[in-house]
Amino acid sequence: MLDLRRRDFITLLAGAVAAWPHAVRAQQPATPTVGYLFSGAQQGGSAEVAAAFRKGLSGEGYVEGQNVAIEYAWAEGHYEQLPVLASKLAGRQVAVIAVGGGTGPILAAKAATSKIPIVFLTGTDPIVDGLVTSFNRPGGNLTGVYVLFNELVAKQLQVLHELLPAVETIAILDNSPNPSSELRWREMQKAALTLGVKVHALSAGSESEVDSAFARAVEQRAGALIIAPDTFLSSRRDQILALAARHALPAMTAFRSIPRPAA
Repeated sequence: MLDLRRRDFITLLAGAVAAWPHAVRAQQPATPTVGYLFSGAQQGGSAEVAAAFRKGLSGEGYVEGQNVAIEYAWAEGHYEQLPVLASKLAGRQVAVIAVGGGTGPILAAKAATSKIPIVFLTGTDPIVDGLVTSFNRPGGNLTGVYVLFNELVAKQLQVLHELLPAVETIAILDNSPNPSSELRWREMQKAALTLGVKVHALSAGSESEVDSAFARAVEQRAGALIIAPDTFLSSRRDQILALAARHALPAMTAFRSIPRPAA
């Protein structure tokens, strides 16, 4: 299975905590509580991201259980639960809310509070999404890191086409409730027109839907598969690897942790 390097992704997240306003830190009690809102589950790639976040906190002098507490809110891939989880964190009056796992949790956190600082990691343009006013001056209570995940979908398609020039049809496996999925699909379609290949969209938001998506890929005679950067799909690593091997379907993912999990 092919993948793009994830080291920069983890490094950026680890450094995101440096965006906390120093004035906000100074106003916090001796042991502040950090809210951590994530669309995925506490396992697989999501656990790797959480570990990077804690490492970033440590680099800023905050060690969980010593001088900072972290309240985790995991949506387990259920995007409809994000507004409730975000509201609970806001109700706790945490010092800051760290958000990851797509645009959905960021929008939920933004809707839940306009006062608590929010530090996000996103794969879509935060200006286009209405999260910040500009890169230099975000404005409001949101700031964070922008990783070009969705823009890389077109590049992934190009790389697959170069590696497998005889393949005429390529599928993309995504999770349609993810707000970023529509943008990724548009980017994929534009790239497909340029490359002269056919693309099919497959959606999976549960274990059974992953099985069905691979079955449809075979029916559509897809010769390769791109796995979108979605936290639910990352949590289904073993299932995806097994199905790709069973159907002898070359697959590419944005996350290294799917083909090669962290030791």
